[in-house]
Amino acid sequence: MIQSIYTDGACSGNPGPGGWGVVVYFSDGSRHELGGADRQTTNNRMEMQAAIAALNFLTKHSTDAIELYTDSEYVRKGITEWITGWKKKGWKTSTGKDVVNKDLWQELDLLNSKQVQWRYVRAHAGNEGNERCDAIARAFSLGKNPQLAQVQTSQTINPDKLESLTIKTSFKSVETEPAALKLDTTQSAPLLTNVATFEPMTDPQSLTPDTVEGAPREVKVAQLRDTVEALRIADEIAQKGYLITSSELADLMDVNASAVTSRGDNWVWRNWAVSRVRREGNQILWQLERLS
Repeated sequence: MIQSIYTDGACSGNPGPGGWGVVVYFSDGSRHELGGADRQTTNNRMEMQAAIAALNFLTKHSTDAIELYTDSEYVRKGITEWITGWKKKGWKTSTGKDVVNKDLWQELDLLNSKQVQWRYVRAHAGNEGNERCDAIARAFSLGKNPQLAQVQTSQTINPDKLESLTIKTSFKSVETEPAALKLDTTQSAPLLTNVATFEPMTDPQSLTPDTVEGAPREVKVAQLRDTVEALRIADEIAQKGYLITSSELADLMDVNASAVTSRGDNWVWRNWAVSRVRREGNQILWQLERLS
């Protein structure tokens, strides 16, 4: 049973390359992650696209009332407050102009239901679901191909429910297991929530620190912003004495988990001394200490 859903969107440049992310939490503790990208978009459209993907996922899963968390007040207030007036006015604003992003608002309206309780969560405040969605969305916006957690389900996709959900993109869709649908993305393509990854605009390795010089300025600035945010998080972890797992540390450093565990029990990363503290079950816990 679905317990809660988190959504987030990101855009490098605004407008520019964008990405969205969704994390679905189940009552048994498992999670299912979705993500996608658009070559030319805005942050608000990606926030909305994430919510659309989340609601579309719900159409294939019978569930009780669930909480859907977004860090976009634009999305939350739009779908819970403003949309009533827009519909009465024929999707026009008080000045008589078309509602911005009308196409996506109409899709959200069709998919929304009384079982969805829209919740606001403050961005970058340490909330696990929000932070993970943000990481997925940012990765896609930068042309990366993040690893997504996927839960196998027995539900099948109803094509009739997907016809209206389109996203203009030149990214190539990639099948996830089990192989179910193939997609020709030379045209506007159905937004398939079981398609988890996209072939990036450029080789993901081209966005590493060693070769990022050739990337567009907005991409480099976005990557720098992500780096600064990661360093801020590392400082907070060290100051408050939090212990983090190998996979969490790997995400923070933007490396594979094996690159963490292969370094030994004590080593230095940027401004921090990293020490192995103990093992809990199958997880290794690490501590960060700020170097003077």
